[in-house]
Amino acid sequence: MLISLDFLALPLLAAASLVFISVLAGVFSARVGFSFLLVFLVVGTLAGSDGPGGLVFEDFRLSFWVGNVALAVILLDGGLRTNITTFRTGLRPSLLLATVGVVVCTAITGAAAYWLLDLSWPLALLLGAIVGSTDAAAVFSLLKSSGVKLNERVAATLEIESGMNDPMAVYLTLTFIGIALATASQGMAGLDAEAIFKSLLQQFGWGALMGAASGFGLAGLLKRMGRGADGGGGVRALLVVSGGLAVFAFTTWLGGSGFLAVYMMGVITGNRARRQVRPCLSAMDGYAWLAQAGMFLLLGLLVTPTDLLRTIWPALGVSVVLMFIARPVSVWLCLAPLRFKRNEIAFISWVGLRGAVPIVLAVFPVMAGVQGAQTFFNVAFVVVLTSLLLQGSTIAMAARKTGVDLPDPDDTEHARLVFGDFVLDASTPLETLCSFYGLPVPAESQQSVGRWLRQELNRPPVEGDSAQLGHAEISVRSMDGERIQQVGIKLG
Repeated sequence: MLISLDFLALPLLAAASLVFISVLAGVFSARVGFSFLLVFLVVGTLAGSDGPGGLVFEDFRLSFWVGNVALAVILLDGGLRTNITTFRTGLRPSLLLATVGVVVCTAITGAAAYWLLDLSWPLALLLGAIVGSTDAAAVFSLLKSSGVKLNERVAATLEIESGMNDPMAVYLTLTFIGIALATASQGMAGLDAEAIFKSLLQQFGWGALMGAASGFGLAGLLKRMGRGADGGGGVRALLVVSGGLAVFAFTTWLGGSGFLAVYMMGVITGNRARRQVRPCLSAMDGYAWLAQAGMFLLLGLLVTPTDLLRTIWPALGVSVVLMFIARPVSVWLCLAPLRFKRNEIAFISWVGLRGAVPIVLAVFPVMAGVQGAQTFFNVAFVVVLTSLLLQGSTIAMAARKTGVDLPDPDDTEHARLVFGDFVLDASTPLETLCSFYGLPVPAESQQSVGRWLRQELNRPPVEGDSAQLGHAEISVRSMDGERIQQVGIKLG
């Protein structure tokens, strides 16, 4: 009696074909500015029950599991590549955006959902929480593939924010699910403010503790492993990713934020054992792309376009409010007090990319049995689609328009436009500079140009920062650690 393997062959054929078609289409679409992630999402939708593929897939539990595992792998990969020196300029603004920014974004988007979708306030704020955070997968991959070199402050803020705001989004989503279910059965008397606050402390406390402990532990383990005896970077990558998933699962089981834990683990491990981690980054990149492909394809399969069309206009309205009002307002409130420039605030506002995180979070209320939860899923899908289509495909153009991109070292013409025609050592006396170029002499002229520029900026300087001195613009041309090494001079 022969054993039939159709139960294995057909699903494997379908899955492998979808990934192959997605990657192939992504290669060609990237040339015209569309992201790989958008292609994965669209291919999954076309392969679904309403598309030409006709595949019927309604397993929210499997999608929830795959989505969480994939996000953990993506955050771990992003953390391993994050240089700790970028925290010098990016940590404070990122923390504000990942906490206060997400709350403000949730409130404004929730108000739009309350008006456009005729929801109760708990459900409207739940929808705001679902779409309120940026997505690590989208930010990491699209910033890398855009081909632009951003100044360190902007790049660090976007990357660290996307890695740290998932815990707040998950916390708010779970909190508003609890509020919605409690008020539906017991009214406002069912709310427990103390339990909500304890849940916040538990999420962030366990997440930070487990992330730090596992990061130091894994870094020490990698340093102790003998070189050449571990099978190379592939085996090390398998060790790192399996350890990351174990930490993610254990932290979640304890009631903490697994997302925060796995990101912190990646950052600490990648910086304390950089020489040992570097050989496995290529394999980690493959794991991250496989995670993104599987996650976006499955989430695309869950969507039923005919159901989507019933709420398309309110969903588009929510997306417009999120992109053009909620995100810019939240970014301005968080970054303006930190002396970010208008062009930097504008670019960070535009690159508030939404990806798989909102769709994965939209599965939470479906599994919790919240009334009308399918609407949240449909709205989240529209928000992600419009974000990847509009924001994701215009990153390079937005960087050039706002002037936050830095020139390639070999592009002398662009370098002159950004830094000016003249280059000086930052140790040049300020009085000498002013005398030579006929510039007004500041009150404290007995100092170097670099020291004066640092004082004018009143924040940690990064390459591309500038300040006005009379009719000249003095900019940071190069850095040596935290010290300004060269300045550029552009005459008005």
